[in-house]
Amino acid sequence: MQLLDKSSSNFLYQQVIDYVEKQEKKGVFQAGDKLPSLRKLSKQLDISVPTVKQAYIELERQGAIYARPQSGYYMKAKQVRTLLPMRDRWLHSSPAELQCRSLIEQVYAAIHLPNTVALGLSNPVNTHPPDKALSRLMKGVLSRVSEKSVSYGAVNGDSKLRLNIALRYQEQGVAVNYDDIIITNGAQEALSIALQCVASKGDVIAVESPCYFGQLELIESLGMKVVEVYTCTENGVCSKELEKVLKKHNVKACLFTTTVNNPLGSLMTNMERKELVELVEKYNIPLIEDEVYSELYFTEEKPKPAELYSKKGLVLTCSSFSKTAAPGYRIGWLVAGKYEEKAKGIKRAQSCSTAMLQQWTLSDYLMSGEYDKYLQVLRRKLQYNSERMRALITEQFPTEVCISEPKGGGVLWVRCRSHVDTEKLFHEAIENGVSFAPGIIFSPSGKYNNFMRISFGVQWSDEVVKAITTLGGIVKKYSQK
Repeated sequence: MQLLDKSSSNFLYQQVIDYVEKQEKKGVFQAGDKLPSLRKLSKQLDISVPTVKQAYIELERQGAIYARPQSGYYMKAKQVRTLLPMRDRWLHSSPAELQCRSLIEQVYAAIHLPNTVALGLSNPVNTHPPDKALSRLMKGVLSRVSEKSVSYGAVNGDSKLRLNIALRYQEQGVAVNYDDIIITNGAQEALSIALQCVASKGDVIAVESPCYFGQLELIESLGMKVVEVYTCTENGVCSKELEKVLKKHNVKACLFTTTVNNPLGSLMTNMERKELVELVEKYNIPLIEDEVYSELYFTEEKPKPAELYSKKGLVLTCSSFSKTAAPGYRIGWLVAGKYEEKAKGIKRAQSCSTAMLQQWTLSDYLMSGEYDKYLQVLRRKLQYNSERMRALITEQFPTEVCISEPKGGGVLWVRCRSHVDTEKLFHEAIENGVSFAPGIIFSPSGKYNNFMRISFGVQWSDEVVKAITTLGGIVKKYSQK
């Protein structure tokens, strides 16, 4: 059967567009699905490859599909009300302390509740766990090291792992030596050490808004205060707004996630990141960059670390393998810049060393080349899940709900109607077997009470679809009140 009418006055590439749209309406192509390759569709429709490519380029321009380098074209979620920047409605905040510790505890507790779909946890690795590869490598490590596996390690960590991490930075142009790296118990310890290097009790730390609640809890536990900086849903921290904050408040340090923010999924361009570093160093203020999601980008190229643009050594870089390989291993690292010696002293006093067995396993994982292959698959699956989740929320939630379009990571930031209190909604959702993260815990000043963070870092299943459907029904009920 001929699928295209070559005698028609309609251009062939437009008929290809019509064909793709019809297949989508039939449910053959769904959000996140990979479209047939240029060669395959040209053969199927008996037309030239350039004609198919012209159609795909036009569909991409219209926002119906997106291209993934060296992979192909994929369907995007349609009719989604994308969450847009709202700088004109931003209300400036004064330094504040965290107010909702109890709710944060409930969000953590909900992750482990039986018969509950945990959409409140940011665990991208869950989408495609590398447990079999890591288990195999760990067995090999155990056979080599025997009793050394339960011994204390060096304060700054295994030299081979540090060398492998340093090489990854060097590939991006950052002059990091393996001696500059301190292995930590997850990124949270790296952040803790970094904060203690540059600030003291009572000092003010500038953070993104919204900001990952774990960072807020950590700052509070150190007796410091937080001032929020307007953060764009697409491009991250606004440098103009940051400068206003720096002029108005006695900020001791900035703690930002410029490479895929949690919960927005925003991503600064390399030029914007360079300008940000120049700004903070102009005021001689240290920048702590939390780059745990930097490997989970959906853009063509991996974002450059902020440290690349530092001229004064005031950038401290914190990261871990928790979002990209093994959350339970608790292996992170800190590149402390000019604060290296102070950081090593704090690490020694705080935890002495980090588990060696996990370090050796991850070192072998990096050296084998399996890690980078795994990341390619993980990024692809996460972007696929992102589109599916956006489409599903659009279908099941009220029409006025707006959804972020993340440039990486594993979560969506969802805005409901202004009168919807997602903290109350959270408790009802738990009773119905679904958990998410209420927006208010991402702000010490009580912003975002009508927002929620929903994870797409999951293994897609009927349970996930049912959970979003259930959550959508609850949101609709609260929206009508």
